Amino acid sequence: MDGTTDSSRPFRTFGSIPRPSAYTTGRSSSRASRGVLTAQRRRRGVPAGHGGTPDAALLPGILLITIASGVAYTALRLFTDMSSGIFERFHSMPIARSSVLWAHVLTSPVANLISLVLVVCVALLMGFRSGADLLAWLAAAGILLLFTLALTWIAMLAGLSAKSAEGGGAFAYPLIFLPFLSSAFVPTNTMPTSVRWFAENQPVTSIVNTLRALFTQQPVGTGIWIALAWCVGILIIAYLVATAAYRHRIS
Repeated sequence: MDGTTDSSRPFRTFGSIPRPSAYTTGRSSSRASRGVLTAQRRRRGVPAGHGGTPDAALLPGILLITIASGVAYTALRLFTDMSSGIFERFHSMPIARSSVLWAHVLTSPVANLISLVLVVCVALLMGFRSGADLLAWLAAAGILLLFTLALTWIAMLAGLSAKSAEGGGAFAYPLIFLPFLSSAFVPTNTMPTSVRWFAENQPVTSIVNTLRALFTQQPVGTGIWIALAWCVGILIIAYLVATAAYRHRIS
């Protein structure tokens, strides 16, 4: 043979030995990998999404990690402002003393909203699809907003209590790790007993399960009330502790 190749054929010839083309084997391997991953998720109880990867089963956990990462910057900004003396300059002006703190609180959801929109857009480009209606999307957005506000007030406490810039953002590491000890990426029934108990009774699991049900048009049941109770409870406690710490700091 003359060794020439034809890209329209599934095999290319090198000398006298026929070998599959990289294009053909790549497509076959990709289809096989997706099939194996889907089968594994079904065996483990992870619901399949409406599109490619990331699907509706994985997106909620990724969104919560995005929020936890975003509020770390909020704590860092608060610590920087407290250390630079800008709070004292604002307090000399005829404005409420709490307005400076609230400015950080209100900008945090806006910044995180941009991050969440970008994550969802990337997920859509990668194949994520959801048949959820407008009401379900609004419910999901409301839960994410409450979760963001709850973590923001925790970030306020961290920023007020930090002794260094690194310490101001380090509080977010456990928050980022929590989704990995929940139902976000692995079904809780596959975990060891002690880890399973913690995973099933921590706030991220109920929030993830509720978001997943909303994205996949499944009944949310009582899970949505548990998720809301966690968010509101954390928000109230963090607000009370953070505002007390702020009053003590500026007094």
